[in-house]
Amino acid sequence: MSRQIVLDTETTGLSAQNGDRIIEIGCVELLHRKLTGRNLHFYVNPERDSHEDALRVHGISNEFLRDKPKFAAIADELADYLQGAELIIHNAPFDIGFLNKEMELLGRPPITRLVGGVTDTLVMAKEMFPGKRNSLDALCDRLEVDNSGRTLHGALLDAELLADVYINMTRGQNALVMELETTEQVGGVDVPQIDLSRFDLPVPRASESELLAHEALLADLDKATKGKTLWRVLEPQQAVA
Repeated sequence: MSRQIVLDTETTGLSAQNGDRIIEIGCVELLHRKLTGRNLHFYVNPERDSHEDALRVHGISNEFLRDKPKFAAIADELADYLQGAELIIHNAPFDIGFLNKEMELLGRPPITRLVGGVTDTLVMAKEMFPGKRNSLDALCDRLEVDNSGRTLHGALLDAELLADVYINMTRGQNALVMELETTEQVGGVDVPQIDLSRFDLPVPRASESELLAHEALLADLDKATKGKTLWRVLEPQQAVA
């Protein structure tokens, strides 16, 4: 899917079913795996106070949220933004559970009906790095994503970090997509034949300094073998040809 939305939420607590609510939503858009800068961010009045443990995680005070819009006021904009996209979420059941509950309270269909799919990067990380810590911070450290600005959890910052983590985790998957058009029998086995002429493959050229360093290395090797290196023997023949 070409359009992906990396999403994170902050909440008043851990259980949407027991009345906890969303207080912040951060979304980062990827188009063809490139950041577009078309992000979406809301603080939301949850109409209740955050638990003390949650406050220690996100640091968003109850007083700060008092004058923020309620979820009903941002639901249409959020739904339009997410429509048809693939969601990329770390520990997706948590965020999806809260989003679906908020939509349910408004008598609206769940978020999962609006989007084209959900990818859980925590599941991906557990498959890629079994037995290791796979929190967002741990993945940032492992994949060399700079998270030095993350002292508290924040939905938009965490979504931006997760976008970098996701791109690093999936790097190379879509680098070269080849359509196999024909096969050839080799030893009784069908072997796909790929027409490479259809691809514009980059050809890196050596710089002048690299060429000089290469020639110096060849000269050293030639000196060490007392002029018996193969390329020196062939040079006169190639010149005549």
